[in-house]
Amino acid sequence: MTDAAIVCTARTGLAKSWKGALNMTHGAALGGHVVKHVIERAGLQPAEVDDVIMGCALPEGATGANIGRQVAIRAGCPVTVPGMTVNRHCASGLQAIADASCRIMAGEDQIIVAGGLESISCVQMEMNQHMLREPWMMQHKPAIYMPMLETAEVVAKRYGIPRERQDEYAVQSQQRACAAQASGRFQSEIVPFSTIMGVEDPMSGLRTKEVTLERDEGLRPDTTLEGLSQLKPTISGGFVTAGNASQFSDGASAVTVMSSSLAEKRGLQPLGIFRGYAVTGCEPEEMGIAPVFAVPKLLTRAGLRMKDIGLWEINEAFAVQVIYCRDRLEISNDILNVDGGAIAIGHPYGMSGTRLVGHILIEGKRRNVKYAVVTLCIGGGQGAAALLEIC
Repeated sequence: MTDAAIVCTARTGLAKSWKGALNMTHGAALGGHVVKHVIERAGLQPAEVDDVIMGCALPEGATGANIGRQVAIRAGCPVTVPGMTVNRHCASGLQAIADASCRIMAGEDQIIVAGGLESISCVQMEMNQHMLREPWMMQHKPAIYMPMLETAEVVAKRYGIPRERQDEYAVQSQQRACAAQASGRFQSEIVPFSTIMGVEDPMSGLRTKEVTLERDEGLRPDTTLEGLSQLKPTISGGFVTAGNASQFSDGASAVTVMSSSLAEKRGLQPLGIFRGYAVTGCEPEEMGIAPVFAVPKLLTRAGLRMKDIGLWEINEAFAVQVIYCRDRLEISNDILNVDGGAIAIGHPYGMSGTRLVGHILIEGKRRNVKYAVVTLCIGGGQGAAALLEIC
C-alpha cells in the first residue's frame, strides 16, 4: 500500500463574518482560489488532478449545489476533473483530507486536491429551516439540534471549568497567534485574495469596494485578562463570551495529496504523510469533549502513545472544551496550539480542519517533530482526529 503524501498547502486569510473582506464572496471563488494555488505549488497541470474534495459544513446557498465541483472548475480544472463536497460539520475539511488520503493509499487515485471552505457571511443567516427538526429525534435525542454555544455551557457546568480559566486560555490563544503573525509564521500558508466586499455606509446604506485579504483579520494584540473579564456572557448566567469562543469567520484552505512514489518521482518534498484517522461519537450536548475519545482510538490503531506525539492542534471551538480535552488527555500546554487557534484566528467551520493540517505540518517541520495530531469536536456529538508524520 502506497503512502499518501501531503505535498503543499494554501489558504486565504480568515475574514470576519459579515463585516470582513469576504462578506460578499461566493464559495466557488473562495475555494477556487486556494485549489488553483495548491495545484500550481505542486507543479501540476490541472488536468492531472484525479478529484477535488471540499469540506463544507453549510453546503447550501453560496456554498451549495455541490460546491466541490464548482470549486474544481473555478480553479481552472477542465470539466474532466470531478469534484465532490463532504460534510462532517466542523471536521469537514479534515474529512476531505482523510477521504483523499485513503483513496491514494488504496491505489484508486494518484493526485487529489482536498480542502474546506465556509462562507458564514453568505449562508448562516439565510439557511433553509424547513422541516429542520425530525419529530422522533426531538423526542429521543433533542440535543442533536442544540446550538454549539449551549453545548459549551454544558461542558463548563458539568465538568466545573470556571470562567477565569476560559478567559486565561483565550488570552493565551490571542498572544500566541499575534506572535506567530508578527513573526511571519502564517505567511507561507496564506495566498492573498482580491475580492469585492460590502461596507455599511450610514449615508447611502450598503456600498462595495475592492479589497485584498492578505492576513487573518480577527487577531487582537491588545487582549488582556482584565478586558475579557468585563465581557458579558452570551447566555445570561453562563460562562461563554465573545472573547473565549471561536470567531465567526469566512475562508478556504486546500492541500494537494498524492502518492509518495509519484511525489518522489517528480522531485517533490512532502510536508508530511497521512498516517491515520479516527472518528467517534458522544452525547450531543457535550460534543466539545469528543476528542478525548477520538485520540485514543487513533493512537491505538497506529500503535503509538501520547508521548510519541510532538505537536497537537485541538480546534478552539470554545476555550472550555480545549481545556477539558487538554487536561483529560494530559497534553502539555507547550506543544498544544502553539500559534494560537480559532479563538484568535477564526473558525470557518468546513475550512478549519484543512487549515490545522497545513499549519501543523509547517510548524512541525520547523520544530523538527516526527508525529503530530489534529483533532476537532463536531456538532451533533462527534470527534475526529488525524495522525500526521512530518517530513
